[in-house]
Amino acid sequence: MSDQQVDHGKRTWLIATSCAGAVGGVATAVPFVSTFTPSERAKAAGAPVEVDISGIKPGEKLTVEWRGKPVWIVRRTPEQLAALSKFDNELADPNSARTAYPTPAYAKNAARSIKPEFLVVVGICSHLGCSPSDKFQMGPQPSLPDDWHGGFLCPCHGSTFDLAGRVFKNKPAPDNLEVPPHMYLSDAKLLIGEDKAA
Repeated sequence: MSDQQVDHGKRTWLIATSCAGAVGGVATAVPFVSTFTPSERAKAAGAPVEVDISGIKPGEKLTVEWRGKPVWIVRRTPEQLAALSKFDNELADPNSARTAYPTPAYAKNAARSIKPEFLVVVGICSHLGCSPSDKFQMGPQPSLPDDWHGGFLCPCHGSTFDLAGRVFKNKPAPDNLEVPPHMYLSDAKLLIGEDKAA
């Protein structure tokens, strides 16, 4: 032990500045570390997107963004579902067999969906990338056949799609609308961008 006397003022000053430095370091580190969590924009750019579908009424559509693309979630009515099988002979690819936009195995059915009442598709026409318009109302309308049973019309070049996102024959669009990977987390929650449980 030394015979030197301890300078308590200097010790207090050293402790105080050390504490202030530690607090400053934490205050600086927290915002820096928080930048490692993906922003909403980054999530939309590539990360899976979780969607609450509980508020979608039959006959309505919800649009969300995933990877910079619009994804449509349509809750089809029983009448709309019943009409899907009536026009298979008028569709270019009724069984979604083409591979330009591979259709997941769980959507290779007449409704092109996991749950028949919900359609989940990327809202971009397979022709030149325009976004088709909703034409859910049945019956004759401009640019649509007289026996129209609801679906989508691309305003750019006239391609028509049924309410399963399947393209009709003799239209510019070469393929059906893309079905993105997706899965249901619950009856009210849909995850777009991932289709395998972790």
